[in-house]
Amino acid sequence: MSSQISPESWQADANSLDYSLRNRRTLLDRALTVTAVLLSLVAMFPLLSVLYMLISKGAASLSLELFTELTPGGGMEGGGIGNAILGTVVVVAVAATLSLPLGFLAAVYLAEYGGDSKLASGVRFAGKVLTGMPSILAGVFAYAMVVVATGSFSAFAGGVAMGILMVPIVMLTAEEALRMVPSKMKMAALGMGTTRTQMVIHIVIPTAMPGILTGVMLALARAMGETAPLLFTALFSDYWFEGELGKPIASLAVLIYNFSGSPFENQVALAWAASLVLVCLVLVLNIGAQLLTRRPEEH
Repeated sequence: MSSQISPESWQADANSLDYSLRNRRTLLDRALTVTAVLLSLVAMFPLLSVLYMLISKGAASLSLELFTELTPGGGMEGGGIGNAILGTVVVVAVAATLSLPLGFLAAVYLAEYGGDSKLASGVRFAGKVLTGMPSILAGVFAYAMVVVATGSFSAFAGGVAMGILMVPIVMLTAEEALRMVPSKMKMAALGMGTTRTQMVIHIVIPTAMPGILTGVMLALARAMGETAPLLFTALFSDYWFEGELGKPIASLAVLIYNFSGSPFENQVALAWAASLVLVCLVLVLNIGAQLLTRRPEEH
């Protein structure tokens, strides 16, 4: 005996459902949803207020000369932050060259070979400690190891300090991304006759690449915004970078630090403009990470 739902009973069920949407549980659910949205807006308010301040005070100084001219001295008019932008790129490039291979190889070891061994546990613990380490300590270490040894502040010393900060971020995020690769994929590759090394290179790493790139972008963004390590290592320079890593170099972070407390209005305006440019660079890195790590099915 088959039972069929009549249109009248269906309409009754719809009416009861419509009525249930107005009961106490539904009202509580909607109230909690509105509260969550409001709290999210409150949490975003500091960020939005900072962005508004940077745009309102820094956008007025944006011009072609800002990106192509050298930083001005005290009391001078005009000038730009071109050498600081180039210096920031150079220091971050040096830091990435030193830290990315080390952090990535450490992540592969921890995820695929180290397991829960004492060495792997010690490396993982050291990485977590370094992640929470004050950035100024990295600057002091690089000062003692590079600046004192070479007798000069330099772009290379700044890159070493930034690299120390980048290594644990890259290592821990890449390890987590590698561990997220399904074990079925690994077992299938091994079952087809591949070696463990071939499985890691051709299966695990390509699959985990979105997460690895996200960690790289986060590390680069942190390196761009650090000031204290550069004060101990790269210092500052009023000139263009000429390809010599053994000399002091300008950077956006140190420029903002120096000019924000200046008694000259022109330098203060350049500090605001440099802050806006730095935030935009970090934002571009994060957007680039999102675009690069999107799955094919998301396009």
